[in-house]
Formats: sequence, C-alpha cells, structure tokens
Amino acid sequence: VSTQSTGSSGINAEYDQVIEVCTKGLDVGREQRADYKHVAKSLSRIGKAYLKKGDLDSAMTFYDKAICEHRDPAILKERSEVVKLIKEREDLAFIDPIKSTEEKNKGNEVFKQGKYADAIPFYTNAIKRNPQDHVPYSNRAACYTKLMEFGLAMEDCNKCIELNPTFIKGYLRKAALLKIDKPTEAKGVYEKALELDPNNMEAQQGYQHCVNQMRNLSPEERAKSAMKDPEIQRILQDPAMQIILEQMQKDPTAAQEHLKNPQVAEKFQKLVQSGIVSIR
Repeated sequence: VSTQSTGSSGINAEYDQVIEVCTKGLDVGREQRADYKHVAKSLSRIGKAYLKKGDLDSAMTFYDKAICEHRDPAILKERSEVVKLIKEREDLAFIDPIKSTEEKNKGNEVFKQGKYADAIPFYTNAIKRNPQDHVPYSNRAACYTKLMEFGLAMEDCNKCIELNPTFIKGYLRKAALLKIDKPTEAKGVYEKALELDPNNMEAQQGYQHCVNQMRNLSPEERAKSAMKDPEIQRILQDPAMQIILEQMQKDPTAAQEHLKNPQVAEKFQKLVQSGIVSIR
C-alpha cells in the first residue's frame, strides 16, 4: 500500500512541476508579448496536468483560458473530454435509488389523479436518480401514451425492455402502441409477452385482437403491414432465406426438403402467416 501511495505522490509531484514550469513560462511570455498560440498551448498544458491529477474543475478553468487565447481544435477536443468527465461525475453524484423510488411514487400518485403531464417530471427525475431502473421508463411511457405522444412512449418502452427483457408490462405497453396501425408487428410483441406469461389475459386478448385485425385486411394490406415488422424484415434480408425462397418459387417440390430444417420452417411459417408468402 505504501508503495502505491508513494508512486501516486511521485506522479502528482511531476504534474505539479509541469504546472509550475508552465506558469512561470506564461509570466515570462506575457512580459515578452509572446504569440497568443504559444500562450494557449501553455495554458492547455496546465489544464492537462490538472486533468491527470484528477482535478477536473481546475483543468476546465485552464482549458477555458486557453481557448480564450486561441480556439485551437486540439485544445477544444481536450476540453470536450473534460466536459464529458465532469458531466459523468455530476450524474454519478446525482444517482440515489432511494430518492429515485420517492420520485417514482410521487409520479404514481399524480398519475392516479389523471394528471399525466404533471407526472412526467417525477418519472424523469426517478430515471436520472437511478438510470438502471426499468419501471420509471414504463410508467413514463404510460403518460406519453395518454397524451398521445406515441413516439416518445415507444422510446421509453424500448428502453424499459432493454433494461429488463423479462418485464412483461414493457411488452404490453409497446404492443398496445403498435396495434393501432401495425397489427403484424404488435402480434409479434404480444407473442414475446406470452412467452413470459402464457396466462396473461391482456397479452392473450391483444394477440387475438391482432389476429382478427389481420384477417380483415386484404392480402395486399396484410403484406404491406407485415413489411413494417422488423422480424419479417430480418427474415427477408437473410441471404440464406432469399436463396431458399427463390428455389421454392422455381421448384415447389424443393419446399419439402427445405422445411425439414426447423429454423427454416419457423421463418417460412411467419412469412405465410404475415401474408408475404402464399401457398397454392
């Protein structure tokens, strides 16, 4: 331990020496009316020394002084790194799971009163206090949905699912948004929800709603709706599936051989259900 401490102290002493030398150089330079570019470089070196010491505030002070002398791209880039580190430090200091829960609970109370716009800031603060908690994203998505801000609601649903892929409510909220005009894609999300809980009533009803909605579409409308589904897009963009579908089109008997592969059969069935591929 003492060796590490001594090493750290020695390194800091080196940075202190850099600061001292550059400071003296600045005094001499100003007396001799040195070029502003050289002044900026010395100031940035002091800033970098403070950065290495871990003194972000002092580093920012000297980088700011440097760009006042000369907006050198290299100095601006170094300064931006300090800005990023300070932001990370502030965000980390702001994290507090207990206060996050308090903000979330306040949002829930306001939401129950039907004040959806007023609930959003509480959920936003909860997210800032604990960015890894998936629930405030789900709750804020509910607010955005009530306010018909569907794009923002979808972003929060996706983030919620990213943080906790086993949280069924994230899928249910997302599917509810999609079933408005993308029944094929919504059906796929309800399927994922049912994988998590096969007995979930909302997922069952939502899935059936999408199936019924797709039945009422013409073949052209079904295919058009299916093309918006990311899973369908991935299947159609798969080079192997493209070759298989082309072979099936030229030689229908080839389908039997390809469908012996369970993965191919599953993908092919999805294309049939979506209306992309028809069987004659």
